[in-house]
Order: sequence, then C-alpha cells, then structure tokens
Amino acid sequence: MAQLAVNAFLDSKDLSATQAWIESFVNSSRQGTPTPALQKTALFRILASDLTSSIKASPNNTLPPNALNPTVKELRVPDAIPVQVLDIEDIGRSAWSQVEAIEAQERGETTKGREVIRVVPGEEADPTRDGTAPIPKSNGPHKLLLQDAKGTQIYGFEITDVDGVDLNLGIGAKIILKNMTIARGVVLLDPNNTQLLGGKVEVWDKAWRSGRKERLKSKMKHTTTKLPYRIEGFLVAYDGHKPHVQHDLRMMNAYTQ
Repeated sequence: MAQLAVNAFLDSKDLSATQAWIESFVNSSRQGTPTPALQKTALFRILASDLTSSIKASPNNTLPPNALNPTVKELRVPDAIPVQVLDIEDIGRSAWSQVEAIEAQERGETTKGREVIRVVPGEEADPTRDGTAPIPKSNGPHKLLLQDAKGTQIYGFEITDVDGVDLNLGIGAKIILKNMTIARGVVLLDPNNTQLLGGKVEVWDKAWRSGRKERLKSKMKHTTTKLPYRIEGFLVAYDGHKPHVQHDLRMMNAYTQ
C-alpha cells in the first residue's frame, strides 16, 4: 500500500521511480509513517539522488534519439522529461570578473553598492575559504549541462530568465522539461517549458563549487573570442550591461566576425 502511494505521488511529479528505488525507500522508512509525510520524504530523497539510477527511463521521459543532432534546426518535444543539472555557467559575465568575485569572497570582502565591506572570519570554519559560500545572484543568461534518466547529456540555454536558475542552483538539481524546443542540439529554456523542482546531489555540488575558480581560470586561457561572440549557436550582443540573446535558427551555425 505504501509503495503504491509513493509511486503514484512521484508519478504525479513526472518522476517515475524504478521499482527497486521505491522498494528500497519504503523498506528503509519507519513503519507507521503517515502517507503524506512518506510521500514528501520520497520526493526529497529522489531530488537528492542520481536520476540515472532512481528514475525509470522510457522513450516518453527521456530525450529523443536525434536530440543532439546539430543538423536538426528545430525539434519540438511535448513529453515531460526529468533532467538533472551537471553544470551551470553565467555567460553574461566574463570569466575574469567571476574569478575576481570569487577571490574577493575568499578574502572576506563583499560589496554594498560601491562600498567594499571586509568581513573578518571567526575561528569557526569559514565557507568562503572552500568555495561553498553562497554565490552572489547571477543575472545570466545561463548555460546548463543537463542529463536525462538514460544518461544522455545536452546543453540548455536560457533564452528568457527562469526563476531559480542562477549560480546558486544545486548541482544535481532536478528540472522537468515539457513542451520544449531543441534547436541544433541545444534545449531552449524559458519559464513556459522549464519547471525547477530543486534538490541537489551533495557530493557533486561540493566538488563543483570547490573547483569553480580553477575551471574559470582554465577557460580564460583558452578563450580568444571577442564580443559579439558565438555561444552554442546563439548570437550575443553586449551593450555594456547584460547580453541580449538573439535566437535565429538560420544563424545557429554562423560565427560572428
């Protein structure tokens, strides 16, 4: 009875768990737990799990076979597809400015308007030293590396701001994509097709945050493009404040000069 209730609840969230996951969860739960509490705990646990081992993969809840084909100009996918976030980038700011922000945070410095405030760390463990402190809200647009239950990885590009999508999004967070468009192998993300469920895989998230500065530095060494520039088939023009994303399927493969 408990297994059926948990299974139905997760199905209603478009998170169809495997029978093995359901059985393991119910068997490890305390007997007599009220059904609503059991369902909420199941949701919390599955949002913190590796989707490739907890979600039952089927043709209806995974990316289509030609999703990564760069020659397909536009592919519309009506099904609800759960994915997890493996990486996220703020492409609205230069890698250098992000490194500077991280190093300022490591020094215990924050900004309030134009004023720099220095925080003297206490004797307790200081999260700014290991990269786990909250990152200031990023305005984006953001590029996400997503993975479905089958293990297929695809980039998603935020063409319109999606609430909750910023650099503080947990790595391993679950997203439901529904009625989405895939253009040239890239998912176009907007509030109408992107439902953020949240969660994170703790070990992935910690590793991502602790290694973020080095990844940005490595990116700086290999980046030679100038604005305006091409990002995964999207043209971005910089006006000094925030990039404006222009989605033009005819120009997806064109490089700016």
